[in-house]
Order: sequence, then structure tokens, then C-alpha cells
Amino acid sequence: MKKVLFIIICMCAVTVRAQKPNNEAIRKLQMAEFAIANLYVDKVDENKLVEEAIIKMLAQLDPHSTYNNAEEVKKMNEPLQGNFEGIGVQFQMIEDTLLVIQPVSNGPSEKVGILAGDRIVAVNDSAIAGVKMGTEDIMARLRGPKNSEVKLTIVRRGVDDALHFTVKRDKIPILSLDAAYMIQPKTGYIRINRFAATTAEEFTQALKELQKKGMKDLILDLQGNGGGYLNAAIDLANEFLGQKELIVYTEGRAARRSDFFAKGTGNFKEGRLIVLVDEYSASASEIVTGAIQDWDRGVVVGRRTFGKGLVQRPIDLPDGSMIRLTIARYYTPAGRCIQKPYDNTANLDGRVKGGDSQEKYNQELIDRFNHGEMIHADSIHFADSLKVQTKRLARTVYGGGGIMPDFFVPIDTAQYTDYHRNLVAKGVVIKATTGYIEKHRKELQNRYKKFEAFNDKFEIDDDFLAEIRALADKEKIKFNEKQYNQSLPLIKTQLKALIARDLWDMDEYFQVMNATNNSVQQALKVLNEDIYSTMIRQ
Repeated sequence: MKKVLFIIICMCAVTVRAQKPNNEAIRKLQMAEFAIANLYVDKVDENKLVEEAIIKMLAQLDPHSTYNNAEEVKKMNEPLQGNFEGIGVQFQMIEDTLLVIQPVSNGPSEKVGILAGDRIVAVNDSAIAGVKMGTEDIMARLRGPKNSEVKLTIVRRGVDDALHFTVKRDKIPILSLDAAYMIQPKTGYIRINRFAATTAEEFTQALKELQKKGMKDLILDLQGNGGGYLNAAIDLANEFLGQKELIVYTEGRAARRSDFFAKGTGNFKEGRLIVLVDEYSASASEIVTGAIQDWDRGVVVGRRTFGKGLVQRPIDLPDGSMIRLTIARYYTPAGRCIQKPYDNTANLDGRVKGGDSQEKYNQELIDRFNHGEMIHADSIHFADSLKVQTKRLARTVYGGGGIMPDFFVPIDTAQYTDYHRNLVAKGVVIKATTGYIEKHRKELQNRYKKFEAFNDKFEIDDDFLAEIRALADKEKIKFNEKQYNQSLPLIKTQLKALIARDLWDMDEYFQVMNATNNSVQQALKVLNEDIYSTMIRQ
């Protein structure tokens, strides 16, 4: 009962303008919990009852007001905080064995001599290979407090006896920047996968390195970026905008309007800028994209973004659990509400008029596809009432949920088949790649001293493809010749990219993948054919 009281007090206290509590409602809730705990025929778990009550209350609000228990909170925060404590390896589970894809550069494992291709078969003398242990259980054994030690038993190809290493755990960075490289002379490419505590620092460092290489124009890839910290989005947008230019503002019933402005201290305030987005670009990604589009600072390429424009405030509870309560909405500099409607009877600014709409909300992306929006730009219709003008050039853009790109790129469905999806889902592509690299690592390293040579000359041969087919048969994936031939270019590209990642790093992975990424290719076309200047007059 005390826990219920504490929760209600917290929920009232977080608003900017405190609301008077509804004493009758609180008393009613207390009486119900008291009656169940003391009078119900069987013994009940009060903590579980309270959790379920919180979950049910939040379900009546919006799709992004949520409750997470203590363990979920820990897992949720780790990627955004930018680091964890462990041994520092990228790994893949292959047939109940932990295969090291790459040790983290200058991390604990690399320092003691663990190599890509090593198999970790035991941790502190406890076998982890061949024992059907889950990934989370293995990670729990490998992670631990900084400076604590863990003993690893390694099987290495070409070495008869098992190797033994003692690794001192350390802080391991979780990077939010996937890749940064020169995609063509004078044009840089940076891909960000989330907006975390370290994103601005990672971006600034990558930007300066590319500028040293002669970068004048930038392609910023936010495809699939589901968001993260608001401050990280503001810091990134600041890199492109002038002093006192509005980046985003938030406003809610109990939360007064808050404006967030650029400081004018950014490192890329000039130069052509293209932002890539898709239907999975959400929240912080939409803040950055909306600010760039509204100020006519750059061109947006891709498909309409997800439309997540609700601001959540975390409310920490005594047992380590957390409520993330929606307290406001995001608005772009031109006044567009980013949030898409989340109820059948909602207004286009996202305000609920009643009803539980979580299922329909989750279905919305599928509906977009079914209605043709992902394939045909002319299937997207906005009401005139949603028109707004950009801040500098008075171009017409639309509100109503998500950010609509300046250049639409349809989703590529031609090479995606059920056969290919099964290959990926059952791990055939990954298993085949790791097996191939295990057999040919030294040969590949000797033949291709530099990535450029690999990218120009390496091709997936018939023997490799035969291994894919054999593995697929082993996984009971029924062969479909038509679908196989249809997906073959994609399969070859993915295999080559994964090999490049293992031999070098993520920059090289994306260099291979981006050669066939339609949005990336459209961005290059906009730059190279000078379409950019017809839209963004300098």
C-alpha cells in the first residue's frame, strides 16, 4: 500500500506545474489494494499486483508511456550510456560455441592476445560450448566489474592444444556511430545507429577526421535510427545550424513550452548536407531531420519517418524499476508536430480521443506498406491544413506525423524473398561467412592487403554459394530456385560485406552494402548532378 502511495506522489511531482491530487481516486486505489492484500481468499503477491496496476494504467494513455522492471531498465539504459564492463569482444554464437568476430580495438581481450576466429569454450573453468547455454547467460559470465579477472579457455584453428588467457575486465565502449568514411572525393558518409551519451563526441571526432581527408559535403545516415537522448539530438543538430536557430520545442498540458536553440558552435555549418531516413527513423532522428529540413540547411532523402514525437520523463521507483511517462510533444522549428496519430479518432496532431489503440499503432507501418506509401510517392496525401513553410526559403513541407523526405526512395522489395528471409532468420548467412573466414582468413589477408583491392576484385564464387545451399538444406529450408535467383545479388552483397567486416571493420561493411543501397545512391545523384542547388539555394 505504501508503494502505491509513493508511485502516485511521484507521478504528481514530475509535472512542471503541479496538479492537485485527486484524493478520492487515490483513496479508492488504496482501498482496492488493501482489500485484495488482506481479504482475498488466497495469498497474493502485492508487488506483482502493483506492477500490473501500473501497466494497466499506462496502457490507457499513449503507446510510449511504459513501465519497466529493474532488470529491463538496466538493459535499456546500457546502450544509451555508451559503455559496459566486460572483456571486449564482438562475438557470434555458432552451433553452441562462442566465436570471436573481432576483439575491441585496444580492449582487454586484444591486449592479452585473443584473436578474431578464436572460440571461447570455457569461462572460469565452466564449459560454455556445447551445453545449450543462452546468449544472455554467456554474457553474464563474461561481463563483470572493472578490474575483475576472468579466465578464458580458447580453441584456435591450427593450434592443437587449448589456450588459456586471464582477462582483466574494463569499460567497453558501445559506439553509436556505425561508420564514417569518404564515399567519394570530397563527400563523407557518417552513419549513426542511436542517440546516446557519447554520440556528439563520436560524431565530432569522425567529422574532423573526414574533413582532414578533404570532405566538403556530408551524407548523414539515420536510416533505422530509433532515437535516444534528446540532448544528443540537440548537440548533433547544433553541428549544422547557426546561432540561436531553433532546433526543437516541447510543450504539454502541464509542461510549459521549452525551446532548444543551436549555439552556433558547430563544425559543419557550411557545405552540402544530405540526411537519409526511413520508416524506422524515429524520435531523436526526427528532431535532427526536422530541424535541418525546416531551416533549409540540407536535403532529406528516403521515406517518411516513423512519427514518434512524444516526450517521456523517466520516473525512478524505489526497487530500480521505472515509469516512462509522456509529458509533452516535440515540434519542429516550423511548428510541425512529429507524432503520428495513435488512435482511430485522434486528431492529426496525435491527441487521443479515447480507446485502446496500441495494436493499431503497432500495425501502422504495415498499413503504410499495404496502402502503397512505401513504393509510390503519389500514394501519400496530406491535408492542406498540414502545410507549413520552411524558415529560410519558404518551401512547403507537411506536418501530421513523421518527416516527409524531399526526395522519395521506394523500398526495394525486388531482392527480398521468403527464401532469403529464412536464410537470414536461421543464421545461414552468418554461419556460412564465419565458416568461410575460418578456412580462408590467412589466404584473404595475404591476397588483399588493403580493403580497396578486396572491394574491387573479391567475388563470391560458386563453391561458397554451394556451402550456403548445403547449410540451408541442413536447416530444412526448402530450396526455391526462382526465389534463390531473385535474391542472389543481395545474398552475394551481404556475404561480401560480412567478410569485409571480419577482415577490417564496420566502415568497410557499409562501403560494400551502400553500393547497392538505393537511398545512398540517390543521395550521391543529388550531389553529383547538382540537383541539390535547385532545392537549397546557397
